Amino acid sequence: MNYTELANKIKIWGKELGFQKVGICDVDLSEHEPLLQKWLDAGYHGEMDWMARHGMMRARPSELLPGTTRVISVRMNYLPPEAQFASNLSDPTQAYISRYALGRDYHKLMRNQLKKLGQKIEQEMENFSHRPFVDSAPILERPLAQKAGLGWTGKHSLILDKDCGSWFFLGELLIDIPLPVDQPSIDECGKCKACITSCPTQAIVADGVVDARRCISYLTIELDGVIPEEFRKSMGNRIYGCDDCQLVCPWNRFSPLTEQNDFHRRSSLNQADLVELFLWDEQTFLKYMEGSAIRRIGHTKWLRNLSVAMGNAPFSQRIVDALKTRLGINDVLDEHVKWALMQQDQKISVRSTKLDRLIRVVTKGLPRDA
Repeated sequence: MNYTELANKIKIWGKELGFQKVGICDVDLSEHEPLLQKWLDAGYHGEMDWMARHGMMRARPSELLPGTTRVISVRMNYLPPEAQFASNLSDPTQAYISRYALGRDYHKLMRNQLKKLGQKIEQEMENFSHRPFVDSAPILERPLAQKAGLGWTGKHSLILDKDCGSWFFLGELLIDIPLPVDQPSIDECGKCKACITSCPTQAIVADGVVDARRCISYLTIELDGVIPEEFRKSMGNRIYGCDDCQLVCPWNRFSPLTEQNDFHRRSSLNQADLVELFLWDEQTFLKYMEGSAIRRIGHTKWLRNLSVAMGNAPFSQRIVDALKTRLGINDVLDEHVKWALMQQDQKISVRSTKLDRLIRVVTKGLPRDA
């Protein structure tokens, strides 16, 4: 078997299956084990117990599939053509949803394409073992992607590439074939710290290190309970994930749009009015979010996140009336709804005070019967 020829075929097949780049690396991630342990020891994983549960298995792909000698790392662009970053983030009455979640859930699509890639290799090899992963197992996918030449780890901890920035998903195919490996990517961030300084909650605590407990993506997706009050105002209108660290990254100026229609914005999110989304009952939520990554957080967390955004929005009687309809569902939701109502009440009080001051200034010196 000519392994170099097979590796070249695999990259061609990968692109034919919709992956924008395909790389190959070995399975040695031993240098990342102390970094992973340090991150876990610091508690940066928050309530994501599954991050610690598997220990160092994340850095040992061969424990996931015995006999694994290589990892085929792939990426697929997801930036939709109707991203509407500025108009969406700047309007506090609209819900901001991380751009990766506007369309269909990527897990199934990418996993199916990785399975097809494995099947193509099977046609060339006998007794070939393989297993695809797309966020479906404890594996350090970003170090593998960097080792396979797909990009370097940026200061925000995401993989970056000079040609397409960071708006892409990653996936892996573990194999037991000793293919030639690609050159790892080198760091091109330089002295830039735009992602660190722009993070709304200062979640990037060191180069490439994110404290998930402060990250808006974690707070709106992974955290099941009460969102700490110290972060609520900083969340603004972000109700599912956050893209700020990617939005300010200079390399993302070169990001191409996705070729996958499945990743385009779904019609139910075209007009993401906070109140309209908040008034969806559970059946409507499940219907409109069918096939979406958003569906997995459930209706109650959806309402929780929207409550915070509505509290951050300008005063509106419409918002107040909507919030009151969700009181009494459960203690966690009540905590956020009551906070939002308090924020709205403070805004009307401030507005009334300013109006009173304006009236006094305008009427100062006028005759009493004027």
